[in-house]
Amino acid sequence: MSDRLAVLPQYLLPKKALTSFAGLAAGAALGSLTTAAIHRFIRRYSVDMSEAANPDPASYATFNEFFTRALKEGARPLADAAWVCPVDGAISQFGPLERDQIFQAKGHRYSTTALVGGDATLAGQFEDGHFATLYLSPRDYHRIHMPCAGTLTRMIYVPGDLFSVNPTTARGVPGLFARNERVVCVFDTAHGSLVLVLVGATIVGSMATVWHGVVNPPRRPRVTDWHYEGRGITLEKGAEMGRFLLGSTVVMLWPRNTIRFNPDWAVTRPILLGEKMADSLS
Repeated sequence: MSDRLAVLPQYLLPKKALTSFAGLAAGAALGSLTTAAIHRFIRRYSVDMSEAANPDPASYATFNEFFTRALKEGARPLADAAWVCPVDGAISQFGPLERDQIFQAKGHRYSTTALVGGDATLAGQFEDGHFATLYLSPRDYHRIHMPCAGTLTRMIYVPGDLFSVNPTTARGVPGLFARNERVVCVFDTAHGSLVLVLVGATIVGSMATVWHGVVNPPRRPRVTDWHYEGRGITLEKGAEMGRFLLGSTVVMLWPRNTIRFNPDWAVTRPILLGEKMADSLS
């Protein structure tokens, strides 16, 4: 079966209704039902609870508390590198931008302007730069951390669809990551500008940042922009910056002549938070 045929049912599903229901269920404290669901999830996805700060599944009051669980101290040491991996997951794609075009999968590209919600001026800072797309599977740790120290200047909520973001869907849905609901975070760093995008997906009940809290829900009907210049919101390398409630994808953008990716990186390679991602060219 082709990838396009495989994803056809997703066009027909009531994805937003399913996601809203899943968000309500995941946030409900249902006692033994919640604990049973957590145990089932751990078995199905082989979740390693020995890495969690709290390894006892029965101690989580809601599924969301379990899903966004913290890691124990020292579980993810930071590499001595200018840029470190911001998440646990796998490399979906990475490499140079072709002017403003981001490679999604064979036969599929999308523009940086579309990704950031239509702001051509913001997108223009990254022309001929670099990108990385990192996929978080259900079993992964779902907090997102800073790949380097940065000062927040802007956050943009972009409404959109809620397709799955798994590899099959990435191959089958054109412009997937610029089509789904997303939160665009813009930082100034010692190495230049950085855009870090949290991409929503089917059953991803919400996305949150440490400076704003839960961004969605509510699911706003139009692009919404927050500006933080002069607010002094600076996060150190490795500090938590946000989280997903259920799995999704992170897309990052860098300007031209900013980074050189880790030579060990390859598409589909598993990655861990804190590993070396890239060296700086600036």
